[in-house]
Amino acid sequence: MVEVIVVGGTGQIGAKTVARLRERGHSAAAASPSTGVDLVTGRGLDAVLAGASVVIDVSKPHAGDPASVQEFFTTGTANLMRAERAHGIRHHLGLTIVGSGRPHDIPFYRAKTLGERTVRDSGVPWSLVHATQFFEFAPAIAAMADADGAITLPDVDVQPAAGADVADVMVELALAAPLQADIEIAGPERMPLAGFVSRALRARHDDRDVRSGPEGRYFGAGRPPRHCSRMPVRGSFPPDSRTGC
Repeated sequence: MVEVIVVGGTGQIGAKTVARLRERGHSAAAASPSTGVDLVTGRGLDAVLAGASVVIDVSKPHAGDPASVQEFFTTGTANLMRAERAHGIRHHLGLTIVGSGRPHDIPFYRAKTLGERTVRDSGVPWSLVHATQFFEFAPAIAAMADADGAITLPDVDVQPAAGADVADVMVELALAAPLQADIEIAGPERMPLAGFVSRALRARHDDRDVRSGPEGRYFGAGRPPRHCSRMPVRGSFPPDSRTGC
């Protein structure tokens, strides 16, 4: 019997989470389009949740246009929570973003906030982890701000976290009692967004120019909400730890 289902479990964070669960002796399975599960249509949800007790949701949409993103986090999350209620899931643990509920003009974050609300109102015991940006996602940030090989980003500080550390936190919290609360986690070092992206690209032997400027863009927005937190990624996780920076 599969104990934990990781929705989005074939992606960068999800695959690490599945691996860590199995290393700790737990039965875990990935749910994603490649394994026959589609959140927006609901296809495969009943089959994959049968017999499970915990769901970890680290999924994200493959399409980037605002309409598809909103459908994923509204219809898709509603389908998931409906199926979890039907199967008696005892803990839903969702991964979201530090700053999603703060003022911003990022369509992805607005849609993510709607999905968070669906989880809180679902009737399924829940916890939501707001993480700062991952080092692994720096290439995606760069791609959306690239203009002829020059990458211009907003002048803002971030506190990036390693995906492996985030996966460890997700496993720890998923196997504990639901918090019925939101918490934040962050990497240990605060740095400029441009410095973070440049550092991550250099590690991949990508020498594109990365700079800060007033015309800088972050996922289609002029400036992201503050992407830092006083809660370290390896800290303890009390329910009232959502502090911001």
